[in-house]
Amino acid sequence: MGFARTCSVALVGVEGVVVEVQADLEPGVAAFTLVGLPDKSLTESRDRVRAAVVNSGAEWPQKKLTVGLSPASVPKSGSGFDLAVAAAVLGASERIDPRVLAGILMIGELGLDGRVRPVRGILPAVLAAAEAGYEQVVVPECAAAEASLVPGVSVLGVRSLRQLIAVLADEPVPDEEQDRPDGPDPLLAGLRLPGTGAATGMHSMGAAPYDHGHDLADVVGQTSARTAVEVAAAGGHHLFLEGPPGAGKTMLAERLPAVMPRLDRAESLEVTAVHSVAGLLPPGKPLIDTAPYCAPHHSATMQALVGGGPGIARPGAVSLAHRGVLFLDETPEFSGHALDALRQPLESGHVVIARSAGVVRFPARFLMVLAANPCPCGRFSQKEDLCECPPSSIRRYQARLSGPLLDRVDLRVEVDRVTRRELAGGGIRGDSTATVADRVRAARERAALRLAGTPWRCNSEVPGRELRSRWHAAPGALDDAERSLERGVLTARGLDRVLRVAWTVADLVGHDRPDAGDVALALQLRTGVPRGVPMELGALR
Repeated sequence: MGFARTCSVALVGVEGVVVEVQADLEPGVAAFTLVGLPDKSLTESRDRVRAAVVNSGAEWPQKKLTVGLSPASVPKSGSGFDLAVAAAVLGASERIDPRVLAGILMIGELGLDGRVRPVRGILPAVLAAAEAGYEQVVVPECAAAEASLVPGVSVLGVRSLRQLIAVLADEPVPDEEQDRPDGPDPLLAGLRLPGTGAATGMHSMGAAPYDHGHDLADVVGQTSARTAVEVAAAGGHHLFLEGPPGAGKTMLAERLPAVMPRLDRAESLEVTAVHSVAGLLPPGKPLIDTAPYCAPHHSATMQALVGGGPGIARPGAVSLAHRGVLFLDETPEFSGHALDALRQPLESGHVVIARSAGVVRFPARFLMVLAANPCPCGRFSQKEDLCECPPSSIRRYQARLSGPLLDRVDLRVEVDRVTRRELAGGGIRGDSTATVADRVRAARERAALRLAGTPWRCNSEVPGRELRSRWHAAPGALDDAERSLERGVLTARGLDRVLRVAWTVADLVGHDRPDAGDVALALQLRTGVPRGVPMELGALR
């Protein structure tokens, strides 16, 4: 009787569970049985592994073969177990020393010719292996850079099963070349899967700081909206832009990620893990260090926004925008159920999805930007009478955004129509993305110094009770906000959010704590009601 075991990882959301892959050979009729709660794609690995072993020059054992995946109670899906199954079978047949396999964790899909293809979720799988104490990991060669992001783990990248056999058997390692040296590598196709939202505005490549293709200086006028964008980036506050078509709402949202500071190491690993599981990790860029930008279409379903799908749930737009920007253009056109599903992740910073196949938890701490027209025709305004919509139609259109959802939005700004004089060059040109990004970074540093030793990173994450008990505003600064609470203009949650925005404004203008002017500007950004405060941050310094 031959027996061997090695390990692989089963992903449940963005968390990994180490799975022991055991292979047992017994005398009897040649058969291959796979047990341990596998799904359809994993059941098909029996044929892939058999063909890969034979085409790699090894002999397939003609005995009764049983491969078990333990723990058997954890659902297992995907083709990433192929490499571990093949190695365990070869260990049981004594082609490889079983003692060598015991301390190695393997991840990869096998082609029929023995080549090792990449799979989704390499980074979270290797993170799970490191937490479990494994020090040696075998992954596909083109995913080795992603796996190497995890410290304390020795990564071996292999291009074929033939190479892995040679390494483990201490034999000369054969060279595996591309079929077409001057053409694309077909193995890289596994790093980016179709049907995962890659064409819905979900990416992280357009958020590089100082992206000259999306410079904030291109936005003409819009002083209030530019100030709101800067405050949103500095404190992580949600933003609602309302105005007629063509006023620049989408331009402002597209330039917001470039204003936000680069992700630190821990944040980069969180974002990269989510994008790796979703199959959206760009080839050649194993680590995402800039704020992602996600702009789903208004026809997106609730599952597309918060995550879900058949079987094990996949991350949705709120998770793909983790530590970045989620932009919902034409927000009233979204489904009401889909928008209301955003309330929980806006408060908690994560999404918990329960399905029959298991419960998964995805991170979802993002900066939400809503953009909407004031009415169905888009021309309703308090300053001009160009709208032809009846009042009942305007009320129904604006009521599509529920009060509880808008109560979670810190900044609400009306974006005015751009005039011909402003477009011709006579309008006020604001600061560039580089200048605003420097101010935002300095404000974040002030907030980080104040929040050192706490679990919070920016002002929008600090609970209201902590702001009222540990960090106090200037005497009398909150009088106007408290009167708004008594009159019903603000809710208790709204008062906390005004206080958070006031701290962000104070960080931007260099105040040690918010004064009456900072709170007044925060109130004006929250309610949209003018309070005699200049919208330029420079006027508050």
